[in-house]
Amino acid sequence: MKVTRALLLFSCLVASAAIAPSSGLGQEAADPEQPTLEDASWLAGCWEASNGGTVTQENWMEPLGGMMLGMNRVVKGDGIQGYEFLILTAFDSALVYEARPSGQPPAEFRSTEVQEHMIRFENPEHDFPRRITYVRKDTDSLEARVDNGRDGEGFALRFQRVGCH
Repeated sequence: MKVTRALLLFSCLVASAAIAPSSGLGQEAADPEQPTLEDASWLAGCWEASNGGTVTQENWMEPLGGMMLGMNRVVKGDGIQGYEFLILTAFDSALVYEARPSGQPPAEFRSTEVQEHMIRFENPEHDFPRRITYVRKDTDSLEARVDNGRDGEGFALRFQRVGCH
């Protein structure tokens, strides 16, 4: 009989805990300063930069399912110069930019600065690049700066929005 009462009491406690409003104990409150994928949603779309016969295309899918997926390819004439698969997620109070370039090992970069139309990602342990910065100039133009994170050695790509095809 004592076992039955103990089980009944335990069942009641479990049931009341399941339907009781949460006190918030043990749960982290949403941090308004913590970046989310929505902070990067302005990257979504198809972008193209041309320079001296070299065309760079970068396409980003909108945030969905906890990630943004992107692709980048660089073409000169009829030949591919390089390509990358890109994954953007929110993890551990930062946006994480994972690049998988042209058959090389993946590299991760964490956001160090997120503003309304600018995101900077850094990985000081990576050979090159160590820093990637995206700045949306206006609705149809975007600049991507890729550099070594120290003396600014690197390059910038000035993208224009294009139709996705």
